[in-house]
Amino acid sequence: MTDQTIQPPRAVKKPSSATHHGITITDDYAWLRDPGYPEVKDAAILAHLEAENAWFEQRMKPHEGTVEALFREMRARIKEADKSVPQKDGDWLYWIEFEEGAEYKKWWRRHVDAADDGRADQLILDEVALAEGKEYFRLGALSVSKDGTMLAYSVDDNGSERYTAKVKNLQNGEMLADEIPGTLSSLVWCANDRALVYSLANEQWRTDNARLHWLGQRAEDDTEIFHEDDEGFRVSAGLSAQDDWIVISTGDHETGEAWLVPADDPTAPPRCVKPREKGVEYDCDIREGTVWVLANDTHENFRVANAPLGTPDRWETVVEGTDAHYLTGFELFRDFWVLDGRLGGLDRIELRYYDDPSRIEPVEFPEASYTAGLGSNPEYGQTVLRLSYESMISPASTYDHDVAGQQLTLLKRQEIPSGYERELYATERLEITARDGTAIPVSVMYRKDREGSGPLHLYGYGAYGIAIPPGFSTTRLSLVDRGFAYAIAHIRGGDDLGRAWYKAGKLESRTNAFTDFVDVAQGLVERGLTEKGRISISGGSAGGELMGAVINSDPELWGAVVAHVPFVDVLATMLDATLPLTPGEWPEWGNPIEDKAAFELIRSYSPYDNVRAQDYPPLMVTAGLNDPRVTYWEPAKWVARLRELKTDANELVLKTNMGAGHGGKSGRFQSLHETAEEFAFILWQMGVEA
Repeated sequence: MTDQTIQPPRAVKKPSSATHHGITITDDYAWLRDPGYPEVKDAAILAHLEAENAWFEQRMKPHEGTVEALFREMRARIKEADKSVPQKDGDWLYWIEFEEGAEYKKWWRRHVDAADDGRADQLILDEVALAEGKEYFRLGALSVSKDGTMLAYSVDDNGSERYTAKVKNLQNGEMLADEIPGTLSSLVWCANDRALVYSLANEQWRTDNARLHWLGQRAEDDTEIFHEDDEGFRVSAGLSAQDDWIVISTGDHETGEAWLVPADDPTAPPRCVKPREKGVEYDCDIREGTVWVLANDTHENFRVANAPLGTPDRWETVVEGTDAHYLTGFELFRDFWVLDGRLGGLDRIELRYYDDPSRIEPVEFPEASYTAGLGSNPEYGQTVLRLSYESMISPASTYDHDVAGQQLTLLKRQEIPSGYERELYATERLEITARDGTAIPVSVMYRKDREGSGPLHLYGYGAYGIAIPPGFSTTRLSLVDRGFAYAIAHIRGGDDLGRAWYKAGKLESRTNAFTDFVDVAQGLVERGLTEKGRISISGGSAGGELMGAVINSDPELWGAVVAHVPFVDVLATMLDATLPLTPGEWPEWGNPIEDKAAFELIRSYSPYDNVRAQDYPPLMVTAGLNDPRVTYWEPAKWVARLRELKTDANELVLKTNMGAGHGGKSGRFQSLHETAEEFAFILWQMGVEA
C-alpha cells in the first residue's frame, strides 16, 4: 500500500438535484452512476470503486489469518465429494455430483434398467468444464426433452443475469448450432420436443414476452407467442402436470394472470384462464381436462379452486382460505394432489384425494420448529413423494414418503465431515412483542453450554412476502461455536405468518419491518440472551435496506453490521422508471412519481436519504458491478455519504465484486470465502476471539 491509500476513499461531491411534488432533492453522489450502465466504463467511477476495494483489502489484511481459519473450518464441514439421491424421470435416473475440490457440479443420469456400477452413467452437463477460466459462472435453466434425447440449458458468465441458452444432443454429446442470447427464464420443451418456449430480457432487464424457438432455426427468427404490455409485469412459462399445456404466467407483486397454449401446437392463440383483476393473484395447473387454481380472490391466504377447461374462469372452491392456514402452492399427480402451506408459521404438507375431498393426510415431522417441502417429483404417476426437511439444529435431510403406506423413509442426511453433535445445540421459537402489540416470531439456536448474555447474531429480511425458514447452516456454526446465539427475526413484510403478515410490512406499512427488527433485538436483550451493543446483524438486498434503516434509527444497539448488495437508495430508484425493476416494484413500495404520499413516505425511511451526522456502528458493505437487481451505485453512494457524515471512528468498508452480480461469487468455495470474510469482520468488531 502506498501512502495515498492509507486513508479511506472520499468520493468527490458533485451536487445535482431534482424536484418532485414541489420538493427538491439534492444528491452529491449521483455521478457514481455510469450513464452507460449496464456497461460501466467511466474511469473516475471505476477508480473510486477500486480505491474502496483497496481500502477493504488493507483493513482486512491483519485478519487474513482469521479469514483463512474460518474458511478452512467452514470447508471442513462440507462433504466435498458428494451426490444427490437419484430421482426417476421416465426411463432415466438423474442426479448431481460434486467432485473433491470442485467449485461446480456435474449432472448425471443412468437408464433405469442399467446396473448401478458406474459403467452406464452418462454425464449430461459438466459445469466444471463450462466454468473453466471464467471469473463467474452460473447455470440458469436446465431441461431434458420428454424423449430424453436433448438437453437445453442456459449460462451466465458475468453476473448480469442475462443467460445464453444452448442445446445439446444427449445421444452423441454434440452441441447443436442453436444458441439464444439474453434469456431470463426457464426453457420449456414443446411440440413433441421440436421446439422451446423461453423469455428474453429486454433492454430494461424485464421479461415481457414468451417466445418460440424451433430447433435448427436462427434465434433472430424466433416468434413471439405472448407479449405483456404492462411494464410492471413479468412473464414466465412452464408445463402442466401432464405436460400437455404450456402455462404462461404474467404478473407483478399483487396481480396475476395465466394463459394456456397447447404443448403440441405452440403457435395456437393463447387462451386466458381468467382476465386480470387488480389485487388478485393466481397460479394454475391442468389435470384431466380440469383447470386448478391457487387464488387470493376470496381470502388473502388463498384458496384452491378448479373449473372445467372449457370454462376456466368459473372457479369452484376445493379448499377454502382461512386465517390460520396459509396456502402457498399445490402439485397435481395422477392419483392424488399435494397442498403446500404454513400453519402457525411452520411448513405443512398435506396429501389430498380427488375422489374423497374429506381425506386429508398431513406429513408428520418430528420437531417443533423446522422447514420442509416437496423435492423433485417429476412424474405424473408418482407413488412415492420426495421431500426435504431440516431445522436450525438438524442437517438437511432427503426423505421418500410412501403415499399408500404413509411412511417416511430417510434417504440421505447432510454429512458434516469435521463432525457435528446435534445434542450440543438447542433451538427455540420465541415470540417478542413489538411496539404496536404484535407478537413477532423469532427462531433462535445456541449451544447448550452457552452461559449468560453473550454475543448474538440477528438476521432479517422482511420484504416481498418472502419467508425466512428456520433451516440448517454449516457456516452459522462458526459463530455459534464461539459463543454466539443465532436468531432469525420473522418480521412483517415476509409472509411467515400468512398474507396479512406480508401486507403489514409493505407500502404504507413498510416501516413495521424496521421497527419489528429493532423490537426483536431489544426483546432478546430483555430476555437475557444478549446485551445492547453485543448484537451483530446482517441482511442482503431488501434485507440490506433493513440494515440501513435500523442503523439510522438505533445505531447504539449494534456491535457489527453486514449489508450485502443493499437496496438503500430506495427513493431515487423508485423515481427512475428506466431501471430494470422499478415499474414492477411500485406495488411493493409505492409509486413516488405519481403519488406524493408515497414520495414522502419513502423519503422518510430510505436509508441513503436519512444518513445524518451521528455515530454509526462498524459496517461492512458488499456490491456487484454487474448486479441488475441492486445496482452497484446504491451501496457506493451510501458508503460515500456515510463517510462524509458519520461522527465516529468505527470501521466502514465496501467490497465491490467487479466480475459478479447480485449473488456475489458463484463457486461454492469462492462464496464460502466471502462468508468467512463476513464472519471475520463480525468477530473483529465484536471483540470475540477467533
